Amino acid sequence: MAIGTKALAPSELDAMDEDTLVAELKKAKEELFNLRFQSATGQLESHGRLKAVRRDIARIYTILRERELGIRTAPGSSAQ
Repeated sequence: MAIGTKALAPSELDAMDEDTLVAELKKAKEELFNLRFQSATGQLESHGRLKAVRRDIARIYTILRERELGIRTAPGSSAQ
């Protein structure tokens, strides 16, 4: 079973346009910052969440890079 947020499955990320992906990336980075801060102060209850958010960020970066290289196509664009 893949670790990460169920709302950010690769198939669902593939259906998002670039602006939505960038917004999700920003949201995930903010969450990771908050989780790291909680971890440093000893308030973090779920350490597995750190790993899940890092993987979500990596998934988003992967989708964006594959689109840049032409491996994947953005939704609504025609394949050539």
